[in-house]
Amino acid sequence: MAGKWLVSNDFDRPRCRRRSTRYGSRQHFHSSTPAWHWCKKGAVDGEVNQHVGISRGGRTSKIHGVVDALGYPIHVHLSAGNIHDAAEAETALSDVPLEGTVVLGDKAYGSRAVRDYITQSGASYCIPPKSNNKSPWEYDEFLYKERHLAECLFQKLKQFRGIASRYNKLARRFLAGVHLACILIWLA
Repeated sequence: MAGKWLVSNDFDRPRCRRRSTRYGSRQHFHSSTPAWHWCKKGAVDGEVNQHVGISRGGRTSKIHGVVDALGYPIHVHLSAGNIHDAAEAETALSDVPLEGTVVLGDKAYGSRAVRDYITQSGASYCIPPKSNNKSPWEYDEFLYKERHLAECLFQKLKQFRGIASRYNKLARRFLAGVHLACILIWLA
C-alpha cells in the first residue's frame, strides 16, 4: 500500500485525503470516484441549466459581454455554446441604458430583430451586413473599427486560466469567476 488513510470519527461525510508518501500524493487506488462520494455532487439547489452546449467543438459555453467606450465591461452573462449570438443579444442589451448611444456589433448580431430592438431602445447601430444578405445596409467602417475594445475584453478574460478553460462545473461559480475577473480589469 502506497500511503495511509487519515482516520476520523466524523462519519457525516467520507474522507478521502491521504498523507503524502515518498511517491507523492498522486497515487490512486480506484479508477473513478464512487457515486456516493462528496466530490461527485452534481448541480445543487435544483440547478439544471449549467449553460453547457454540445457543438462541433465539444461541450462549450459562451460569455456574452457589453463594454463601454473605454473597453470596460458593463454587463456579462453566460449561454450554452450551441446557441446563436443573436438569440442572446436582447438579454445582453436589456440591462444597459441604450438611449442616445451607438451599438457596435459583429455580423452575427446583424439580424432584423436585433437591429429593431436597438432602434426601439433609442440607439443607433453600426453592424456590418453579412456578405450573403439580400438587402445590405450602410455602416460606418471607421466607427466599426472601435469594436476591437470588445475583443480586447475577451483577450483580457482569457488571461485568467480558470475562465479560459472553465474549470468550474456550476454555472453560477463560473459566472462569479468572470465577474471577479471583470472587477480586476476595472481596477487595472
